[in-house]
Amino acid sequence: MTTPQPTLPPALNFIAGRWQDDPQAARLPVHDPATAQPLGDIPLSGAASVEAAVQAARTAFRDPAWRGLPPIARERLLHRLADLIDAHAAELAAIEALDNGKPIAFASTVDLPLAAMWVRYMAGWPSKLHGRCIAPALQPAGSHHAYTLRQPVGVVAAIVPWNFPLVLALWKIAPALAAGCTVVLKPAEQTPYSAIRLAQLIEQAGFPPGVFNLLLGDGTTGQALATHPGVAKISFTGSTATGQRLVAAVARPLTRLTLELGGKSPTLILPDADLSVAIPGAAQAVFFNSGQVCFAGTRLYVPRPLLDPVLDGIAQVIDAFPIGAGSDPATRLGPVVSARQLDHVLGRIEAGRAAGARCVLGGHRIDRPGYFVAPTVLLTEDRHNPAVRDEIFGPVLTVTPYDDPEALVELANDSDYGLAAHVYTRDLGRAHQLAQQLEAGTVWVNTQLTPDPAIPFGGLKQSGWGRENGEEVFAHYTETRSVIIKTA
Repeated sequence: MTTPQPTLPPALNFIAGRWQDDPQAARLPVHDPATAQPLGDIPLSGAASVEAAVQAARTAFRDPAWRGLPPIARERLLHRLADLIDAHAAELAAIEALDNGKPIAFASTVDLPLAAMWVRYMAGWPSKLHGRCIAPALQPAGSHHAYTLRQPVGVVAAIVPWNFPLVLALWKIAPALAAGCTVVLKPAEQTPYSAIRLAQLIEQAGFPPGVFNLLLGDGTTGQALATHPGVAKISFTGSTATGQRLVAAVARPLTRLTLELGGKSPTLILPDADLSVAIPGAAQAVFFNSGQVCFAGTRLYVPRPLLDPVLDGIAQVIDAFPIGAGSDPATRLGPVVSARQLDHVLGRIEAGRAAGARCVLGGHRIDRPGYFVAPTVLLTEDRHNPAVRDEIFGPVLTVTPYDDPEALVELANDSDYGLAAHVYTRDLGRAHQLAQQLEAGTVWVNTQLTPDPAIPFGGLKQSGWGRENGEEVFAHYTETRSVIIKTA
């Protein structure tokens, strides 16, 4: 039995509080990943729409209807939006399952609760963002009064990927609005529909026109938005290659930029680990959302004596994954998002095998309509194998046995990425040591894939710049202004 297909909203831009098409734009089809059939199409919004969206956000940022709004009123608007997300959670989950292909069992129990919780957490911050008084270090006592103001940066371009369309949009929208910024959101062209429905809810919540704007399109649209001189801050989540292009594009205007990019995160099973926890945890860390998770634990390191039981255990976990369309409540492993992603994942599996990795599970496309890849496990001891080095972003795990636990840190850190790491051990002292030694923005111990709105998230090395979530995120959405007054 499958969930009834939701009614998809019209694919229109939302600019200055009005829904509008881009009549000059070419149209791009959007496909159902589970069937490869078209769902509809979106405009590839051009320069005129980008200009209109940014100008609408700039106008709203200066308008007293938003700029002069008391912080507690911004909190109220965000709570109203969270209530609307909760009220429409079943519909939004069905859209995510259809548009992205993810299992509705996860969309309804993970994505949607997290979406509302993120907004509610950020809703608490507008009245907590403030400056401070500072005693000058070089002036006579009492001769000067100095303080800082914490002010919103301006227009934020939020560019989000297709793996968690709604949640990652709100990771950016909620703190930006909490800080008093205005937003232009560009969702991924593969998964636009939950963003469109979200824009309808933001409109319904009562945010002033132009405070939030939605711009549909592909990478060309995103590039035009990111390089617009009216944008004060870009928050981007996506591939490392695209992030590198953005760095080059904003070098001249020096637009503020945060990047949450790729990952090739290690999972370390220590010799004393509880395998009843580590095995399902390691499998969940890589196969959840069909491996389309930036911080997935895609490199598994196992003590050599434990290799066979770990491989057998992972095979049992995989066998228990019902594979199917995201709209089927029984599904636990859905398709990858697109034909292009399917080809990429299969190509990286083949490259790993060609370089000597042994495929012990999966390694092929599943023979059914849609973009399904069998959960794959590659065994290799070659740290230079492309399956070990390159982000695959699909249901693919590399497993490497090790003999010396003291070599684990070097193995784990031998990567261009540094987004996350997972550690399984009963020795919490060793866990604390590894947390300091591993080159990762987040280290999970005896757990996996548990982000939290209060906890900063981001990466090192080619995994990005800056942090999402927690109080730290507001350093990216606010400017500190110093005021010094001579009083005597």
